[in-house]
Amino acid sequence: MSVSNTERLRLDDRDIKILSILQREGRIPKAALAERVNLSATPCWERLRRLEDAGIIESYQAQISLKAFGPVTIVFVPIEIENHRSDDFARFEKAIAAIPEVVECWAVGGGMDYICKLIVRHLDDYQRLINDLLAREIGIKRYYSYVVTLPIKDEPLPVARLAASQE
Repeated sequence: MSVSNTERLRLDDRDIKILSILQREGRIPKAALAERVNLSATPCWERLRRLEDAGIIESYQAQISLKAFGPVTIVFVPIEIENHRSDDFARFEKAIAAIPEVVECWAVGGGMDYICKLIVRHLDDYQRLINDLLAREIGIKRYYSYVVTLPIKDEPLPVARLAASQE
């Protein structure tokens, strides 16, 4: 069962606390999670299963430190495509999905069609990747490169604020 716009799971304070804790501590033992949200193990486990079944918790994963790999370059790339037919969007999206260095890509409104986040070792690697994309003729009309010079903030979702806005 996944959450739709019409039938959202009602989240109470304990659900919100569970979600907030799991975003930061995905490997927390269930007993410790239950204690932190002031529940016994079984009701906590049932809430966790309900959140998973509803699609609110999509997965559990490790957050890997980029520092472990030495210097890397992060580049945000707004992209405008040449034509705005569904086939053109599909061709671009298929090509982008196959590139491991493109770690995130969003379709956006307001001047550009997509914003992509790329992570590469060096700026030269980024330039080779862009040159390859342009040579493949996947419909890129214009792009801009914004190299990250200093990460300032990277936080989990503000679960409590988002849940409050549902009411």
